[in-house]
Amino acid sequence: MEISCSAPRRTPKGCRDISRWQAKRGHRYEMHTRIRTPAGCGENAMPSTHSILLYHLIFSTKDRYPFLTSELRSEVHAYLGGCLRDAGGVPLEIGGVADHIHILAGLKPTHSVAAVLRETKQGSSEWIHKTLGLKKFAWQVGYGAFTVSLSLEHSVRRYIRDQERHHKHRTFQEEYVEMLRRCEIKFDDRYLW
Repeated sequence: MEISCSAPRRTPKGCRDISRWQAKRGHRYEMHTRIRTPAGCGENAMPSTHSILLYHLIFSTKDRYPFLTSELRSEVHAYLGGCLRDAGGVPLEIGGVADHIHILAGLKPTHSVAAVLRETKQGSSEWIHKTLGLKKFAWQVGYGAFTVSLSLEHSVRRYIRDQERHHKHRTFQEEYVEMLRRCEIKFDDRYLW
């Protein structure tokens, strides 16, 4: 990554190398990249990139079939967390019931949510087929991805942990439609399920 300014182009003096993952404390992480600050740019050039991008990710099993029995859930949740870590994300909370998953995760600014979820779903599906022996298992193609403010992190974590209690009173479809409406996301019922 290079930062440019109006200074004449020349070999910069004193380029700084900053480690990619300089700080990682729990889920609060800072991503630093190698930055070349051209000589003469002075203090206008920022020396590093900082971000905290939290996502509440939701996806269901294909046709919302209840594959994820209570006996399998903890293993599947743990494996999903590993898939997210392999993709460079930070899983903060994973929960769900028999037919869908909720994940709170931190992602890098360079991540594509679609690519991270594609890798996570694909890797976990293969593992579920081979290790758990569920040959017909599949994830639904679509998903929900909602950004989360750091101030709401704890309430979203609690919400994800309490999924079994929530779903004693309402279905996944009711829950998901309510989230879409609360976030003012337009949708067409014909293509929702």
